[in-house]
Amino acid sequence: MAKVVSKTRKKHTGSRPGKVAVVTSKKPFRTYDEAIKYLYNRTDYEQEKHLRYNVDTFNLKRMEQLLALVGNPHTKADTVHIAGTKGKGSTATMLAKMLEANGYKVGLYTSPHLIDLHERISVNSAAVSRSEMLNLMNRIYKAVEKVSKTSSPTFFEIMTALAFMHFVDSKVDISVIETGLGGRLDSTNVIKPKVVGITSLSIDHVKQLGATIEEIAKEKAGIFKPCVPIVTVQQDPNALKVLKLHASAVKAPLSVTGIDIDFSHRFETSPEHGPHNRVCLTTPTSKFEHLRVPLQGIHQAINCGLALAMLDKLKSCGYEIDNDKTVAGLSQVKLPGRMEMICEDPRVLIDAAHNASSIRALMHAIGQSIAYDSMIVIFGCNEDKDIKGMLHELQFGADKVIFTRSNSAKAMMPEELVEMYATISGKMCQSALNLGEALRLAKSAVGKEDLICITGSFYLIGLAKTRFQAN
Repeated sequence: MAKVVSKTRKKHTGSRPGKVAVVTSKKPFRTYDEAIKYLYNRTDYEQEKHLRYNVDTFNLKRMEQLLALVGNPHTKADTVHIAGTKGKGSTATMLAKMLEANGYKVGLYTSPHLIDLHERISVNSAAVSRSEMLNLMNRIYKAVEKVSKTSSPTFFEIMTALAFMHFVDSKVDISVIETGLGGRLDSTNVIKPKVVGITSLSIDHVKQLGATIEEIAKEKAGIFKPCVPIVTVQQDPNALKVLKLHASAVKAPLSVTGIDIDFSHRFETSPEHGPHNRVCLTTPTSKFEHLRVPLQGIHQAINCGLALAMLDKLKSCGYEIDNDKTVAGLSQVKLPGRMEMICEDPRVLIDAAHNASSIRALMHAIGQSIAYDSMIVIFGCNEDKDIKGMLHELQFGADKVIFTRSNSAKAMMPEELVEMYATISGKMCQSALNLGEALRLAKSAVGKEDLICITGSFYLIGLAKTRFQAN
């Protein structure tokens, strides 16, 4: 792939098809609903209760076979790859918006979604449409059926392939790709990116990725490619040691914001923006000073620094980056489900924190940014998480906790969470069969100056967002 030669378009070697298609004489799906039903009938490891994380379950050869049958769309444009435990979606979104503001056509692939499946695939902030999805499903159907004769592609593998196909259809300049689970065996790990980003690492998905930070770092480092630059944030020393070891093994340069890259952040309050963070990042090729982070919390300042550092690496690859345009793009970032106030009376905030480190960051960010008298937390999580770690952190911010469950097949039962929380904290709490009941309990106990926070699971906050949008 040649270097970027203009602000709005790159010169590509060879021919570049407008569409990647499997030609069929008859469309297998007449309607969007038929296509989506077929997609959802595939194995969905996001919903599997007893998931085996190995090369049989997560098979990159199967993914490569599927992509080959639709013309290898993942090779048709530049990519960047982002893995990590927390902050992947935030980092990916900030990077995509900054690239878009610099005149590039940018694909963005993230997961999971909060409300609508189409949130996962977007180009220049516009989600893939229903008609586009129907067209993509009709084109991939024959390939899926052919691969299924030996090993059936999963929901996430098909979604990933659809994203790559849509990005080719849209003639993107570059795609920002977020991993799903882990990294080494993730369906997205078929690309050779221009730069790799690793967000903060902590304990999560312990049954699949391991119970130690070293095991988790090893899985994330599985996306490293020979000679492809890697940027990460300051990590647990044991995790960073693993990342450096794997980077060295593939001869890939690794930089750490705040250590190898001059990076700092500070919290401030202003009449115009209220409580917020600002970041500074300086490299031999870029200088960003006092940029306002559009998302709340110190953790988002760290994510912003990573996105800026990745942008700088792209600049070194030939991408033309203008600082003023970058600042303008960053200011436009809005990310549903991250410190999002979805109701004002009573005040209800949702956040997708789903591991111990994220819960700690959320409690700190709320205390730093939002004034309240008392906070009731409505909490639900999946059973494959570091539950004890999350409950331990929850006790330091919540004045009262109501445990409930989402619609995920992996959701913990509220009664089990109550028992665990009582053992960990010694505090009283309540349980509710569903989110509706939990909200009724919370609303009956809050005053005007109080806050209700819903967190612990993407599925739970997705239900909350859908509920309040309908009202």
